Amino acid sequence: MVDAVVQAAVGIGVIISLVFSELLGASAGGIVVPGYIALYLDKPLQILGTLIISLLTWGFIRLIGQFTLLFGKRRMVLSILIGFILGWVSRIMVIQEITIHQLQMQSIGYIVPGLIANWFERQGFWKTVSTMGVAAVLVRLVLTVVFGGEV
Repeated sequence: MVDAVVQAAVGIGVIISLVFSELLGASAGGIVVPGYIALYLDKPLQILGTLIISLLTWGFIRLIGQFTLLFGKRRMVLSILIGFILGWVSRIMVIQEITIHQLQMQSIGYIVPGLIANWFERQGFWKTVSTMGVAAVLVRLVLTVVFGGEV
């Protein structure tokens, strides 16, 4: 059941992301991001942790961009790599109880923060966060209907 929910969330998220991109011209932080965020809407601190990691990644990308040419694939790969490393560190911090263990303010996945950071750079923070939030809520609503409230 859990695998089916994750697969459905990612698939529905891809469809909603495509629709938002085509109709609104706004990305929801990468095509798989709304599906993963939708799965964690009941864990707002993990979403907050993901946004913090994404903001830190975006900051590093902007800093590195002052010293080198970053665009296209190069920026995308570097965003994912930095997001991966910072997300990994956030998980170690929770395991080592450097942060309050009950809060679980770690990132969602390893690739999600880098994808979000890349879109922060491309279309701005507020446009990305608002589109991602609306798309995630829509994905969650569809999942709730499809799975009869058991998400």
